[in-house]
Amino acid sequence: MRRRRFLTSGLGVAACLAGCGRSAGKPPGSYEILPGGERWGRVADAFARAARAEGYKVGGPGPVTTLTVTGLPALAAAALNAAESPLDGATPLARLAGEVGVVLVPQDSRFATFDAFGAHLRAGPAGTPLAGGPQGSPDHLLFGLIARGLGADTRQVDYTGYPGTAEAAGALLAGRVAAAAGTLAGWRPYIDGGRVRVLAVSCAERFPGVDAPSLLECGVRVNFTSWSAAVGPGDMPETARAAAVGMCEEVTGSPGWRRTCQEGGWSVVPLAGELFAAWVAAEIRRTKTVLQDLGLLESGKGTT
Repeated sequence: MRRRRFLTSGLGVAACLAGCGRSAGKPPGSYEILPGGERWGRVADAFARAARAEGYKVGGPGPVTTLTVTGLPALAAAALNAAESPLDGATPLARLAGEVGVVLVPQDSRFATFDAFGAHLRAGPAGTPLAGGPQGSPDHLLFGLIARGLGADTRQVDYTGYPGTAEAAGALLAGRVAAAAGTLAGWRPYIDGGRVRVLAVSCAERFPGVDAPSLLECGVRVNFTSWSAAVGPGDMPETARAAAVGMCEEVTGSPGWRRTCQEGGWSVVPLAGELFAAWVAAEIRRTKTVLQDLGLLESGKGTT
């Protein structure tokens, strides 16, 4: 899709003229961007603001196309509970952002590097207690992927799930677990306060502002984020789908969205249309496979 750039405006008549210019060439109608749950409220709000900044109508009169923001945790929860996935019956449109995962240890941990931690986990997964969010959460999935990437017995992974970062941090700092996983944004206060160290980040490359290698750099073939995405209704007409995909491509490719992701501690992971639909199908399969590896999902259950 050909990218279009728009000038921001000042106040008064100049703002009106610039606003009209920015909207020129946009499809008629407007978008309603809703979170598929409380977890995705921040991303949905940020995406709505970014869409407005690119000249799209969000809310207001006229034909409305409803987009829902959901993501990986909802897929994993649906698989665990044999429930309907948020993508079942929906139209996949675009990946929006990813919450960067981190592997952490206390500041005084004997594991000075990820290599040291990885060697211990590979040799004795049952003797390397780990912590993060609830069982089956992205944090748990990340440790499952790491164990599999290291060649460890994934079913022996000793993982305790906690309702939130504060509880997981309490277990880590009290010495009840050897390492924890979570989102960079969630653990940022503990990192900045010098109470924990990041051994590795889960995204493909080093993350700006974090003095730690990526898992790929450590030799573990894992590229993982807790992603969010926009989906449309299942009965979405092709013209509306194409317009929504184009809008998502333009917004996620904009400098404003990159700034928003940087401020939110998210990674920029734009992917839209048929490429996204193919990717998310593979991601669903990977998620179910890891849940099976961890012993949380019966082999063959929900793997269609």
